[in-house]
Amino acid sequence: MKEIEFDLDGNPFINFLSARYAMNARINVEKLWNWCHENNKSFFIMSLGCLMNSVNSVSELKRRIINEKAIEYDYLDGVCPIMGENNSSYHEMRVKTPQEFSDIIKWHDYVKDLSKDILNGKKEGFTVEMEKRDLENIANFSCIPWVDFDMVTTCTVEGQAIQPLITWGKVNENYEMSISITVSHIFVHGRELGYFYENAQKEFDKF
Repeated sequence: MKEIEFDLDGNPFINFLSARYAMNARINVEKLWNWCHENNKSFFIMSLGCLMNSVNSVSELKRRIINEKAIEYDYLDGVCPIMGENNSSYHEMRVKTPQEFSDIIKWHDYVKDLSKDILNGKKEGFTVEMEKRDLENIANFSCIPWVDFDMVTTCTVEGQAIQPLITWGKVNENYEMSISITVSHIFVHGRELGYFYENAQKEFDKF
């Protein structure tokens, strides 16, 4: 991480009861959907990778307030819930960024193996308390594959929480998928969210 020049005291949203807000938009995922089915890869895992890359492409999404100073992380890992068979168990996993691997297939297989090991009890899942997650270089990702939603609201631990929360839903008949992102208005404005969605579309179109 690095400390950045940012006027926290003069920020118009710093004293709001909550600076958290969310946006939802749809992107086309047909290329990745077809690629995953043709190559027997998990659409869930590959979508996670695309969205992690999209978050890390926008500097403002990697910013936090730590010890009353504005800092920016070099990168954000992903934290994502996973469920066992028949929804019998629920855990979270922390996933390294795709950039740490020589190719996306190796990253896909790493995530697949990691999730199995956590669900089987071979490895411990992510267990950091919600109130302390702003101190970690993470963004939270979750998938609701059963619902083609128009809007999602998220729980707020505290009004000045910064960590981005990203939720994606069911792919509809037009190969469109809703993506919701919750951020802090202290650092992130509409322009930065525009960059996030633009970069997300590019990521899903690579395949």
